[in-house]
Amino acid sequence: MEHVLYRLLEQQRIRYQRFEHPPVYTCEEAARLTPGLPGAECKNLFLCDAKGRRHFLVAVPADAGVDIKALGEALEAKGLRFASPERLKKYLGLEPGSVTLLAAVNDRERLVEVVVDEALWAREAILCHPLVNTATLSVPIEDLARLLEHTGHAPRVIAVPRRD
Repeated sequence: MEHVLYRLLEQQRIRYQRFEHPPVYTCEEAARLTPGLPGAECKNLFLCDAKGRRHFLVAVPADAGVDIKALGEALEAKGLRFASPERLKKYLGLEPGSVTLLAAVNDRERLVEVVVDEALWAREAILCHPLVNTATLSVPIEDLARLLEHTGHAPRVIAVPRRD
């Protein structure tokens, strides 16, 4: 699956820098093992509404605490919660620890809504896993925008509500 991503990046002329590292499962591990990479570190959340009808891939700065209830209100999604590992596999083809904006390429039916925090979207580049947690790509924001547009996942850029 990872090779399909790289083929698409090449076809769409998406620029990136690739950095290999041991598997990481948290933002803290990633920061410790990959210090100083060019781009904004981000935290990615895969969420769904109470009835499991709407799914959201949400990206925020790595140090941001998200107020999920307020985010649900902003997205008009009642009962917003973390989606199960089974849903993550079904909708994005990922295992826990590998959630990334680049997973939009796996959602061919366009069932997942992409939401990006405006502070993150204002950066020059974002650090993303290439569908696995053993590498990180630094992708310029304009290229990431083009890729998401290509997959039918133009991001909804909002001020994601923060937890106090």
